[in-house]
Amino acid sequence: MGYQNGDMLDRIDFEPVFFAPFVSSAMKVESGWIDYNGHLNMAYYNVLFDRAVDEMYELAGIGEDYLKERRRSFFTAEVHIRYLRELHAGDPVRVTFQLLDFDSKRLHYFEQLFHAVDGWVAATSENMSLHVDIDSKKTAAFPDDIAKRLDQLKNSHARLPRPEAAGRRIAMPERA
Repeated sequence: MGYQNGDMLDRIDFEPVFFAPFVSSAMKVESGWIDYNGHLNMAYYNVLFDRAVDEMYELAGIGEDYLKERRRSFFTAEVHIRYLRELHAGDPVRVTFQLLDFDSKRLHYFEQLFHAVDGWVAATSENMSLHVDIDSKKTAAFPDDIAKRLDQLKNSHARLPRPEAAGRRIAMPERA
């Protein structure tokens, strides 16, 4: 699922009707991912979120072809996952992706994992990813064409409400 030389990218409509938020293809919770508690093991929530990011990156022109052609990719620097509701083997799911912000070298985005039939949110994932030169393994500035595309995406996603969980931190509750 890659686009050759960005030929499709110039025709992508980044307006909110099409692209805000990005919604992944349907996925299914695999039986081998179920832990001894009888629900989806925490590690596989990351797998589902990551598969959705891969789809989003491909659509935005920063996926596998981008790596091969420009020797640039993304490394995850930080993730905050909230597990809200159990998923079980065979459950159909979809993930939404909302770009919250970016700068010259980083992406800050928020994902929600939904039960694809019943519509409830099973988990959320807030992420900071670094744009990296694969050869040097150092962060690198986005090329101008990619920065422009990310700006279009951000503007489209900015029309969405900011997720209430974005920016949360882990802490013990205040004592009364």
